[in-house]
Amino acid sequence: MHATWVAVGSGSAVVVTLLNYLGIRPASLFQTLAVLFLLGVGALLVLGALTGGEREHLTPLFRGGAGGVLTVLVAVPFLFVGFDVVPQSAAEINLPRRLVGTLLVLSVVCAALWYVLVMLTVGAGLGPDALASADLASAEGMAALWHSPLMGDVLVLGGIAGILTSWNAFLIGASRLLYAMAASRMLPTWFARLHPRFRTPSNAVLFVGGLSALAPLFGESMLEWLVNAGGINIVVAYVVVVLSFLRLRHREPAMERPFRAPAGQLVGILALLLSLALGTLYLPGMPAALTWPAEWLIAGAWWTLGALLLLRLPWTGAGADAEGRLVAAVERRRGR
Repeated sequence: MHATWVAVGSGSAVVVTLLNYLGIRPASLFQTLAVLFLLGVGALLVLGALTGGEREHLTPLFRGGAGGVLTVLVAVPFLFVGFDVVPQSAAEINLPRRLVGTLLVLSVVCAALWYVLVMLTVGAGLGPDALASADLASAEGMAALWHSPLMGDVLVLGGIAGILTSWNAFLIGASRLLYAMAASRMLPTWFARLHPRFRTPSNAVLFVGGLSALAPLFGESMLEWLVNAGGINIVVAYVVVVLSFLRLRHREPAMERPFRAPAGQLVGILALLLSLALGTLYLPGMPAALTWPAEWLIAGAWWTLGALLLLRLPWTGAGADAEGRLVAAVERRRGR
């Protein structure tokens, strides 16, 4: 990995960390501006497909059979990661909780439509051979649709905006997760410190930001191992959430639920089956199989660490007020 790319990655981490350290509002403003720019680039891509796309490039609409479907499914966990940031930061969202749940479901639907739209528009701009040989298919598709290399550069900027929005969201979610874990005594209380002025979990933000700034120094191979090992952990997180969902509906049927999933039991069972099916893609012989020993050892180390942290959780409920503490801090910041 070149020093210039390391500098870009580490420098970007410092900027995003600073935004989150100064409060949720600067981070939210940055997120809004970046998303608006991304949507503008998406609109240009759609307009280019409508005016310069070739319908013949989309024929056949599907190819590759079961193998092609599995190839796409490998990317699904990464495409839908990040929505967990919504519940993790729900205490700082100034909206009714029922509406937060509705917006979460709506955001997943919008993301699915967005991915489909990108595939269709890029496919309309490039034929099968051009797609197969493309280094950056989306950028080359945009350039072909508009007959301008400059528009390809605009698409790249949109891609960078998408990366930054994900990065910003992950930093928000990860820092709030560390804060909640510290308040629940799974982690040292140092992570639960709130900044006296900005009312952000400042130590948690700095810790996650520091790791992000150091990550480019690990090198391309190590980062690839971490990303691949992280893929199966995304699926594990899906499974744990669904199991918790089903367990709570059974044990606590009268629990207050501002947002209730329709046909919740059926939805939960289907989500569990689909999550387990995704998990099989990482087993030996499958398209996304983890390599031995590096990626399996990394995944195993994360599972072991998670089990050790779980043992630190006080089951008496002494640390169960993490969300309430963060809500109180946010209310004080708003002057209520």
